[in-house]
Amino acid sequence: MKIFFFYFILFPFVLISQNMESSHSKKVVFIIVDGISFDQLKAAPTPNLDHIGFEGGFTEASVGGIVDTYSETPTVSAVGYNSLLTGTWANKHNVYGNGIKNPNYNYPSIFRLYKDYNPKGTIAVFSSWLDNRTKLVGDGLKQTNEIKVDYSFDGLEHDSINYPHDKKRNFMKLIDLNVAINASETILKEGPDVSWVYLEFTDDMGHAYGDSPWFNAAITFEDDLIGKIYESVEKRQKENNEDWMFVVTTDHGRSAKNGKGHGGQTLRERSTWIVTNLKNTNTYFKEQTPSIVDILPTMIDFLHIEVPQNTKREFDGVSLISPVDITNLKANIKKNKLVLTWENHSAKKGKAKIHISTTNLFKTGKEDKYTLLGEVDLSKETYKTSIKNLKSGFYKVTLESQNTTLNYWITK
Repeated sequence: MKIFFFYFILFPFVLISQNMESSHSKKVVFIIVDGISFDQLKAAPTPNLDHIGFEGGFTEASVGGIVDTYSETPTVSAVGYNSLLTGTWANKHNVYGNGIKNPNYNYPSIFRLYKDYNPKGTIAVFSSWLDNRTKLVGDGLKQTNEIKVDYSFDGLEHDSINYPHDKKRNFMKLIDLNVAINASETILKEGPDVSWVYLEFTDDMGHAYGDSPWFNAAITFEDDLIGKIYESVEKRQKENNEDWMFVVTTDHGRSAKNGKGHGGQTLRERSTWIVTNLKNTNTYFKEQTPSIVDILPTMIDFLHIEVPQNTKREFDGVSLISPVDITNLKANIKKNKLVLTWENHSAKKGKAKIHISTTNLFKTGKEDKYTLLGEVDLSKETYKTSIKNLKSGFYKVTLESQNTTLNYWITK
């Protein structure tokens, strides 16, 4: 009887301990390989990405926000990186070019969200660009609560002694090799909880040669580096009883004319892809075209990070592993009436709540006050109501179902 009583008292703590261990055993690596459109990826031999996608999943994806709306986002490198890091488009994170002049750190990166949830967790950045860690992640900055990157290997683009800069940019090929080697060794030895690996050489070859055998060869070269990193992940999973999410994507596509440029909103410049080892991807991933902003919500789901509601309402993406009830929310105002439309993916007769705010205090680090407008039947895919008592030049609308939160801005 005493033994049973002791076990009964101890059992909740055993559960808590097991849950903590399970939580801590989950780890993420995301890799951005620069500037490879979906069609260009398919044109090049990529045995390692093929293997990872066969184990998990592979899909065409997109960047660039919603064309001709407030969220339209340049298909430029650093802009794409920050869309992944924050799960938002440029109208929120405020990075519109590679100069990264004034990021809005009030839209937290995956590293901030993870560190806030698990301060003892470890994060890592392996990159040819120093700015990725110092400007985008905001390592040590007051605006990011002085977040500390635990493991980093970057800044090699400024080393012209060990990496003599040549016009054909072979030095960047060597830098990517060393970045990948350091990433694979650190992941194998230290096992950071959230790691970002950035590889640049493909974009350099795209700018120099466009659609060409040289560009294809660069893609195959990067594929080999990805394979080395994935080997470390596989060893960690086998030897340390860890569960790793491994995801590879790109930041933008290529220009339609010859593949040398990017930055605009043509279909090819917006066309990207996502490869992951996750086997439990949802129907949204498998049957539709997700975007780069969907990767952050997926990492949050995988790591079981608890995110404040006000922050979640700002995400422009949805999870690729949890059920997705709704997509493609749109809103406008006609004669003091708010009109909403969406696409329903809920098999059951799902419901969702509609909230509205006339402020955008979130961008200044404060919370917006939302008013509940009502509850809707998702299968109707439309909603209309009067807002004559909420006159404003700006509105934020959210549609929140059991599994999905979407937002849309209405601006004059």
